[in-house]
Amino acid sequence: MAPSKAPDRQLSVRPAARPAARAASAPDTLVELDPKSDAPLYRQIYDGVRRAILAGRLAPGTRLPSTRTFAAELGVARVTTALAFDQLRAEGYIEGRARTGTFVARAIPDVLLTAAPGAPRARLGGARAAQPPTEAPRLSACAAAVIASRPTIVSRIGRLHPFRTGTPALDVFPARLWARLAARRWRRPTPELLAYGAIAGHRALREAIAAYAAAARGARCTASQVIVTSGSQQALDLAARVLLNHGDAVWTEDPGYTGARNAFLGVGAAVVPVRVDEEGLDIAAGVALAPRARMVYVTPSHQFPLGVTMSASRRLALLEWARGAGAWIVEDDYDSELRYASRPLASLQGMDESGRVLYVGTFSKTLFPALRLGYLIVPDALVDAFLAVRAAADRHAPTVDQAVLADFIGEGHFARHVRRMRALYAERQRALLDAVERTALGEHLEVRPADAGMQLIGWLRDARADDRERSITAAAAGVEAIPLSAYAVAPRDRGALILGYAAFAPAALLRGAERLAAALGAPPSPSRARPSTSVVS
Repeated sequence: MAPSKAPDRQLSVRPAARPAARAASAPDTLVELDPKSDAPLYRQIYDGVRRAILAGRLAPGTRLPSTRTFAAELGVARVTTALAFDQLRAEGYIEGRARTGTFVARAIPDVLLTAAPGAPRARLGGARAAQPPTEAPRLSACAAAVIASRPTIVSRIGRLHPFRTGTPALDVFPARLWARLAARRWRRPTPELLAYGAIAGHRALREAIAAYAAAARGARCTASQVIVTSGSQQALDLAARVLLNHGDAVWTEDPGYTGARNAFLGVGAAVVPVRVDEEGLDIAAGVALAPRARMVYVTPSHQFPLGVTMSASRRLALLEWARGAGAWIVEDDYDSELRYASRPLASLQGMDESGRVLYVGTFSKTLFPALRLGYLIVPDALVDAFLAVRAAADRHAPTVDQAVLADFIGEGHFARHVRRMRALYAERQRALLDAVERTALGEHLEVRPADAGMQLIGWLRDARADDRERSITAAAAGVEAIPLSAYAVAPRDRGALILGYAAFAPAALLRGAERLAAALGAPPSPSRARPSTSVVS
């Protein structure tokens, strides 16, 4: 006989009473918790409340009980319900009002979406329109693969919380200087600047990028090989669509950048995770797994997320393998400028003698992410193909922004800004390390200094601890600490949290360390389910 399923716990909530109407006498059932589910409890609570809002069972303006009341009725830790509410608030489903409580938002973000097959759509004001049952949308195999592989990181868009990664020091960006350069361009814009631009990008910017890459990274290229993209992610997507067929094997670093993995999965490629050690990507392991791979993606100057630098012997071995296998190397050099101990190492592209390397760069980390400008340096033989595929996407990035950036680089402001950021980030890394020593955080995490980059790895001292659960606990305390396992395919012997420091002044880093130490020191709730590896980012 199959074992009987434990009864699900249910939460009932009544809408707040209004002067003109009384609340329903029979409360609606909002949340059903399944302790056997793989989904963490906070996610089950989030899903239940969100479905009730979208289905119209919780009308806009309805007052919700406090997180403490939710937790008491469900029999879970308050931190679990707080995390669910934080996510609902961040996505615009609920809103807090000073001294009055938490309410369903007046403007529902998914107002035109159906919460589930057959569920009625929610309208502003709480009215519901009957809709015929609909089938779940049929997705392509590539889209399904991307969705399935996407990690779930507890991260929020908007206000910065220590220790968010990937965000530069926005507080010291020379905004006034940038505004003057932009105003100068807008005072006398040429017809060419306002019309459709070149598919490869603004000529002056491509020339500036080619000169900078040659001087700072040892790249060997001309402006005709530079293609300006809408960030590095578009560059990766272009490389995948131009060079990969369905089923082609691609080596990716493990752990490694999930955006690259998703770009390859998006064209139906077979992603082959290859381990990373203290010398970078393990070439021998990659050859053993897929000796005839079509492409390899690497971050050799400063591996993400571990922070190691690929050794010279590994670089030469990778280039030799690619030449013999006829494979392409995608070199992502996203924060190579940010080295503190020595000059940046020469790029793989500059070492390449056989034209097998595609070089990806971005200004999101050195300037600001909202700029959405990156670039791709491709071998001469591939330029026409890349331009044809680029034209089928979005034709070109905003031309005026490209012109302003060209002025910023050409007049020497970019080089000065990078030098300033290099010194500032070294100072902020020292501040983070000092904060670890000054607080109890060092009792929970082993944090070592790094020669480059914008984040450090905090290795969990408790080898048995689940870094995903620790990340969720940290998020509930107002701290963003991405688990290392979110970027890994193969299980790791030891968990870690990734601590970004570039965007935060020393005082903020100290406060973040205190909060994280307190969160990690709190005993885990026995009712909390083990979190899944899906990340909200």
